[in-house]
Amino acid sequence: MEQRIGDVVRELFGIEIVPQVSRPEPQFGDWATNVALQLAGQLGRAPREIAEEIANHLRESGDYSEVAVAGPGFINLRLSDDALISAALHGPANSLDGVSYVVEYSCPNAFKELHTGHLYQTILGDVIARLVEATGAQTHRTSFGGDVGLHVAKCLYGMVTTLGGEFPEKLAEVSADAMKRAYWVSQCYVRGAKAHEESEDAKQAIEGYNQAIYQIHANNDHDSALAQLYWETRQWSYDYFEAFYRLIHVDLMRYYPESSTLGRGLELVHEGLEKGYFTESEGAVVFEGDPEQHLHTRVFVTSKGLPTYETKDLGVIFMEKADYGFDRRVLVTGNDQTAYMRVVFAAADKLEPGIASSMSHITNGTVRFGDGQKMSSRLGNVSRAIDVLEVVREKVRSLGTEEADVDMVALGAIKYEFLKYRVGGDIAFDIEESVSIQGNSGPYLQYAHARACSILSKSETSSPEALGAGLALDSDERQLVSKLGEYAEVVEKATKELMPHLICTYLYELAQEFNRFYEKCRIIGDERETERLSLVVHYRDTLARGLGLLGIVAPEKM
Repeated sequence: MEQRIGDVVRELFGIEIVPQVSRPEPQFGDWATNVALQLAGQLGRAPREIAEEIANHLRESGDYSEVAVAGPGFINLRLSDDALISAALHGPANSLDGVSYVVEYSCPNAFKELHTGHLYQTILGDVIARLVEATGAQTHRTSFGGDVGLHVAKCLYGMVTTLGGEFPEKLAEVSADAMKRAYWVSQCYVRGAKAHEESEDAKQAIEGYNQAIYQIHANNDHDSALAQLYWETRQWSYDYFEAFYRLIHVDLMRYYPESSTLGRGLELVHEGLEKGYFTESEGAVVFEGDPEQHLHTRVFVTSKGLPTYETKDLGVIFMEKADYGFDRRVLVTGNDQTAYMRVVFAAADKLEPGIASSMSHITNGTVRFGDGQKMSSRLGNVSRAIDVLEVVREKVRSLGTEEADVDMVALGAIKYEFLKYRVGGDIAFDIEESVSIQGNSGPYLQYAHARACSILSKSETSSPEALGAGLALDSDERQLVSKLGEYAEVVEKATKELMPHLICTYLYELAQEFNRFYEKCRIIGDERETERLSLVVHYRDTLARGLGLLGIVAPEKM
């Protein structure tokens, strides 16, 4: 509608403007705009006079059953039935056709298990990728994580301690199950991290392992006992990542391990050092901050010559650029990375001016259970992603859900509970609300879809007609069709703003609108059964498409 009003303004007055349009209460129409008030100053005319001129032009189009000017110059528009139906049939525009996107998310470290934050970021990143893909973008899903560094050294120390030495052959005693292997590795990390805090001897040994890991890569060592431990258990981590992603039904990502990006990152830092973008400080290489730009000073290469996370992050940006030639790059992390990534983006922009403006950093707050307890990261007490899945599964089972549907409903509950919140704030994960079919939840929308399928199955009409032009709508049908017509604009806005919660809000409101329609309007056996079945079909299909964008299954029965 913005474009339509904008076209009229351009045609009548030769002015480019983004008109303000809104959806008023149904009794006032389908759309309202105050564009005449926006134009009054530029045209030097009374707003109501301008509004009347625009209204007359719109009436001539035949797309509106009513065009009324109200107050000082507001225009209320009521679409014709055919125009309303056309809007409902109109899918999201391919606004990103030909645009290359990289969406980087999840980003777990090898040698650790995924925690609740990873679960949220994986689900959020997957949906952002689905959104840009649905609007035409060539979408590349990536992930980035540490397979070198101090956390790996702590894990190897814990591993060697657990095994009684550098005995890679003893790894055969660990379960072949990917999830159990990941848990064993994470417990070794916890053991090593604790020793690092409590023992100076252990700390020294771990520092030695840290140097050794970089040497394993530098020498391409696959033969020494430590190298065999390292490579084998690193692969266990990768197998675990893929198994977990399949478990939660998200697309697999291309994983960039830090060991593969540090070389490119070091090249970039040395290049930047020569050009004066980086400086040397006490043997280290740093990027000096700028308080006015909210940038603080960060080390990119330590005094021992080792690359920091910053250098590896710099490397992955430019490797993704080389691999995919992205026009836009979206990175999903926690809020704690905001200031850090601002510096990395600034450093990247020095090396390639303009690249920072092509990147968006989407962050999330803390995930908490309904009781307010933090769901992440205390040493040895990390809320594992797999534990969240199991807790919700058990809650779903306790409600009498058939076993065959438990995973589907649990995943629908988890994904929707994460996604219904505006990105950026904390997540109050309420397990009771997440699984309820009475409120704003994934299972409620899954049930709504199944209910629509059930209504259709009760009709003797084997193939209900699709919604189409020429259908005369009564007032209740009209309200449902109007809500259906919002789908495309909501998807386009959610994609533009990278805000999946808009999809959740819309689907919940759509289901509520259908409930009102169903309460007032008989469908099966009514003289308007054929027409109303076409509305049910379109409602069912819109729900399925919206749930699909959220990565949630839309079941036919539930």
